[in-house]
Amino acid sequence: MLPQDIIRLKRDKKTLDKATLQAYVDGVAQNKISDAQIAAFSMAALLNGLNPQEVADLTMAMVHSGKVLHWKGLNGPVIDKHSTGGVGDKVSLMLAPMAAACGLYVPMIVGRGLGHTGGTRDKLDVIPGFNSALSLDQFQKIVADLGCAIIGQTADFAPADGRIYAVRDVTATVENIELITASILSKKIAAGLQGLVIDVKFGNGAFMADKAKAEALGQSLQKTAALAGLRLTPVLTDMNSVLGHSVGHTVELVEAIEYLRGDRRDLRLHDVTKDLLAEMLVLGGKAMDRIQGKRQAQTVLDNGKAAEIFNRMIAAQGGPANLINDYKRIIPVAPKIIDIMVPGNGLLRAMRTREIGLWLVEMGAGRVRVEDQIDPVIGISDMIPIGTQCVAGKTLLCRLHLRRELSVNEIHQFYQLFTIV
Repeated sequence: MLPQDIIRLKRDKKTLDKATLQAYVDGVAQNKISDAQIAAFSMAALLNGLNPQEVADLTMAMVHSGKVLHWKGLNGPVIDKHSTGGVGDKVSLMLAPMAAACGLYVPMIVGRGLGHTGGTRDKLDVIPGFNSALSLDQFQKIVADLGCAIIGQTADFAPADGRIYAVRDVTATVENIELITASILSKKIAAGLQGLVIDVKFGNGAFMADKAKAEALGQSLQKTAALAGLRLTPVLTDMNSVLGHSVGHTVELVEAIEYLRGDRRDLRLHDVTKDLLAEMLVLGGKAMDRIQGKRQAQTVLDNGKAAEIFNRMIAAQGGPANLINDYKRIIPVAPKIIDIMVPGNGLLRAMRTREIGLWLVEMGAGRVRVEDQIDPVIGISDMIPIGTQCVAGKTLLCRLHLRRELSVNEIHQFYQLFTIV
């Protein structure tokens, strides 16, 4: 079938069968379909929609456009977690070793940050020697040995999706729930998972601000996964404030390490992490219910097993042998650390979370384009949570980790990101 015929069918609101969608994906993977034709198909799908079976067929076609991992001889289920992204989201750093400590196998494939959110791969790349670009053989061996490994996204998985997404990104067709669903699931199914928990973020610090749309995405993911033979549980997380007390690659890595060590655990971050792990354990048959799952999560933190696996994973991927204990010596710090006190009395009622992320991007901590360079030491730590009673000049709002001093005007602009009344 000619590409223009496939486009015409969806333009005219027709249902595409499995063979037609397979032909489309094959054409994309083999470069027989142009970027202009991908853009036209994506726009037709955005305007006219795809039904659940079409999404499932598109997903599986993209899965088989590249390699598919197979896990054999493991003594437990292969379960992963995926987040749609939010400011301060460092959950994966703690969750992977915690899940492994509870008997799950977690082959975690993560991305770099873009826009107002940071990427897990960027945070791990702060660690001297750490290799986030393992071969698939190395990746599978470490997962089998330790229970978890974390690598960057690779073109080995669902390469057709890579082409399609690149075109969608520049043709105003990203905001389509069905295409988002197929994009996420194609890579996860290709990783050979038996179960997946999706952390769907909503609020002013997430890519999807509207809760109803986040719920719709969760439902779409669950329906499509079921048709594709993957067990999936969606979990909604409110991102109207920073998750944890830090934002920025180095400071978030430090927060994750201190969380695993038990030195300091932000209450909301702790709740989100335990909730997600509990869902993973239920999905993998390692816990009868969420209550038991949360207890197991707390146990592997309290007995140090999660911290031990994290340390071993870092070493197995080329990092220092004792990061968990020597992190203060190993992890770089910013030359300027500035205490920011609250400017007025009152209650911290809200924060412009997305704008906090963008402010850090302007300071050099993030990237607007994938090829942009970042400064990993730039960040914000010790942020107080919403609901904190503040006293002007006495309550610490946060600490800024920067390369230079800020002007009075820049500090004033930073204050505008918080509502204290």
